[in-house]
Amino acid sequence: MAQEIRTSKYAPIALFVYNRPWHTRQTIEALLASPIAAESQLYVFSDAPRNEAASHMVAEVRSYISGLAGFKSITIVDRETNLGLARSIIDGVTRLCEQYGRVIVLEDDLVTSPYFLQYMNDGLDAYKDVEQVVSIHGYVYPLNATLPETFFMRGADCWGWATWKRGWDLFEPDGQVLLRELTERKLTHSFDFDGTYPYTRMLRNQIKGKNNSWAIRWYASAFLRNRLTLYPGRSLVLNIGMDNSGTHCSTTSDFAGVLADSPVIIEPIPVEEHLFARQQFVRFHKEIRPAIPVRILRKLTNIARHAMQAMQTKTTAS
Repeated sequence: MAQEIRTSKYAPIALFVYNRPWHTRQTIEALLASPIAAESQLYVFSDAPRNEAASHMVAEVRSYISGLAGFKSITIVDRETNLGLARSIIDGVTRLCEQYGRVIVLEDDLVTSPYFLQYMNDGLDAYKDVEQVVSIHGYVYPLNATLPETFFMRGADCWGWATWKRGWDLFEPDGQVLLRELTERKLTHSFDFDGTYPYTRMLRNQIKGKNNSWAIRWYASAFLRNRLTLYPGRSLVLNIGMDNSGTHCSTTSDFAGVLADSPVIIEPIPVEEHLFARQQFVRFHKEIRPAIPVRILRKLTNIARHAMQAMQTKTTAS
């Protein structure tokens, strides 16, 4: 096992960026609002353009991050070839876990509360020796329920998170291995939050090459080992990438919420999944994913509306 190198009492931050300069700026400025930003090490992993069309925006992002200041140290890793988000994250997280033994992970469309970094570091310190806890998470759904200050859920998550080397060592990159075990152990229904969200389908699509999600494999890896992730009762992260600007995110406001305006305090709690919180997650998924007949009706209605608009345009033109 690699020996952990502590050059700061705070965990290093890994930020993964690509071709969204406005989003990247919002993410960085939010981090700089943290009282402990100046004591935190920032590593920015900048992926190379996938094609010529992306070159200008990648260059704009790189120009912006080259002038960054305000952190204890800033290390920029400019990828020479396009790795894609999954390979870039897997490589970056692995590298920093090997070097420091722990890492805080963000993508370029996540805006954080000023209290995010303190919460993540407090969580990393509080549960560093608790084998069952695989990670710390900063985002929570906008639920119509009052949750505890912190709570545990089975699995792992991806919108502003942190882990230790011992946690990341559980990551299984082969989706087929994960799907086979989920199926053989008859865990797909539970993995899909009681059938309310198609995580198993996402994993199948990753295997087929229809998506390149590292996050579904991280969730499955932790879920199969019955590991837990600590969540805040009030969200410390907002995703501003649900504007069709990202690779895997379409336009939606379902996940929008309000950032916590005071610190989330980590105190001792039972190291077990919080059943009420899980029920609220299931309820949330049900509410944002209407029944199949309703989705079919909406799709048909949209098709009919677009056809009508096309006919009206054709009639006007003639």
